[in-house]
Amino acid sequence: MPRPASVRFTGRVLYLTEDPALLKAQLHDGVRLDDDPSRALIDNISTDEITPGWVCYYYDETLAEYAMVGLRGGVVGRGDLKNGGFSVIVSGRSKGCGSSRETAPYSELKSGVGLVIAKNIEKIYGQNAQNIGLLTSTDFGLLPRIARGEEIALDEFTRGLDPISADIVRYGGLFEYSKARAAGEVSPPSIATAPGPMTLAEKIIAAHAVTDLATDQVGVPAVAPGDALFVRADVRFSHEYVTPMADALFRGAFGDDAKVTDAASVYTFRDHLTFLDDVMPEQHVKMGLKDVARRLAVVQENFAQAQGVRHYGEVQNKVGRGSQAICHNAVIEDLALPGQVVAGTDSHTCMAGALGCFAFGVGSTDMANAWYTRDIRVRVPESVRVELTGALRPGVSAKDVMLYLLSQEYFKDGRGIGKVLEFAGPGARSLSLDERATLTNMSVEAGGFTGIQAADEVVVQYLVEKRGLDAEGLRARCVEADPGAKYHHRFDIDLSTLVPMVATPGDPRNGIPLASLGETVKIDVAYGGSCTGGKKADMDMYASVLKRAVDAGQKVAPGVKLFIQFGSQDIRAYAESRGYIDVFERAGAELINPSCGACIRAGPGVSMRADEVTVSAINRNFPGRSGPGKVYLASPLVVAASAIAGHIVSPDAL
Repeated sequence: MPRPASVRFTGRVLYLTEDPALLKAQLHDGVRLDDDPSRALIDNISTDEITPGWVCYYYDETLAEYAMVGLRGGVVGRGDLKNGGFSVIVSGRSKGCGSSRETAPYSELKSGVGLVIAKNIEKIYGQNAQNIGLLTSTDFGLLPRIARGEEIALDEFTRGLDPISADIVRYGGLFEYSKARAAGEVSPPSIATAPGPMTLAEKIIAAHAVTDLATDQVGVPAVAPGDALFVRADVRFSHEYVTPMADALFRGAFGDDAKVTDAASVYTFRDHLTFLDDVMPEQHVKMGLKDVARRLAVVQENFAQAQGVRHYGEVQNKVGRGSQAICHNAVIEDLALPGQVVAGTDSHTCMAGALGCFAFGVGSTDMANAWYTRDIRVRVPESVRVELTGALRPGVSAKDVMLYLLSQEYFKDGRGIGKVLEFAGPGARSLSLDERATLTNMSVEAGGFTGIQAADEVVVQYLVEKRGLDAEGLRARCVEADPGAKYHHRFDIDLSTLVPMVATPGDPRNGIPLASLGETVKIDVAYGGSCTGGKKADMDMYASVLKRAVDAGQKVAPGVKLFIQFGSQDIRAYAESRGYIDVFERAGAELINPSCGACIRAGPGVSMRADEVTVSAINRNFPGRSGPGKVYLASPLVVAASAIAGHIVSPDAL
């Protein structure tokens, strides 16, 4: 049943101000602020701040107790949002950047918040909010009307949305919409786009467009930006952070006996919290969070067994215990193929775009719905063409390319939100598959829908060698953008002009040339790992720097800890076969089996104090992401060199 045609917000409005005193006064002293356009509001509030990693061990209404406790400045405490009587939250640019965790908007909704207003809303966060019935808007003109107690027409929150998203808002969430869709009460609009040149992403979307759910008809001649449709997913996966919540939603919506459709294309991963016990703060242990977190893995295993889906679990080997693989590395190694649609409950699902896939992250509700229908809603996104020419100079890597790209105003001011980054040109084709994966992986840090690069012989030969697949069959799957396709924006980058980069703490978009860092930045931790920094090419880079250091009689600097973590067991075996394990150990590195680990503050390599400094090869450095300390993002080359020097340097400085 659709929700009422209008809504009134009777609670207080919480302005997330840059002034801690004003924020504290609203939360703790009952102060009500009037709308003031000149008031400075917090920008770039990530989902890590709304629900920090440890909060996500919960997946029920307990989340409301901890909404916003990770917000920078430490002003928001347990229960402050829930007990404050707030029905509207207001912030600045880029609300909900970072992780795809649906726990973030869910915690706000269950705290009594009905509306989130921000200058722009990140794509995955916004879609998750729609799915659960949390209204969002970028119209600050609503605030005086809310203050006067006006009823606001629901149409105010559907304006500018595609027809499917608008209907989901009207029905109060995705599940209610899906039930109405199955009953024939509502249906997606038919796609009437005339054939014409399409981008790479558009061509894959068109081939996977679900035209009739009942008869399983798939494919349309063409799509264009703004078209709303459902796409058939070839690969669906989730991990232990999200599977339990999605499972609960799945059974709640479709019944306790509901079965996953086409279980052979569904996968689960124990890869996020494998090493959590090693780094969980004592205060969290006392809160009983260790048992809560352990239960996530158990619930996921039970789900996988009951539904008959393939589960990537834990292993034990020479390095110790660990995961079989980080989900994103495994998707490239084992699962995805060129031209497919890949959906995963993690924002870095876009990494599979290196294989020429349309791969993107979704929240718990979208995945639960997709387990049942096999399709996921998409509003065809605009694409940004990133044309790469030239060749990278020694000491410069794909990580530097992304830190440079992300630092452009186009992405810093939010224009990249929801866009596809399509990497092309001779420079892109010259990169190895692993380096391409760094580009597509970090596209989400631009606020992008996904990143993608056309599959070519590099991809074909990789899949032939890795999986023994037929080369001709793979070539037939490869998709390329059409000449004359339209792009929202274009970047032309000569790779030979790029230099080593770092992103200063707080946001991956804070990229600057390493040489302009100025002061000497001493470090406590150097971390090489995660899906972004734990690939074979990354191992090559760590080893190239550390071998030179070891041969020169150098080791990791006193007072510095260097961690190297493999993205999968296949990558660990590769490092072992190349003699890298010996090099890493002689240099003084601590080796860690696969897991997301320190990237999500759940394994060795996290900072333990606010005054600690980390240089890291991970993909994002939002406040609190990898511990309370400051995190600088850099390439594997810079991470290894900095570990030897004791401060952030490029390899040629050793």
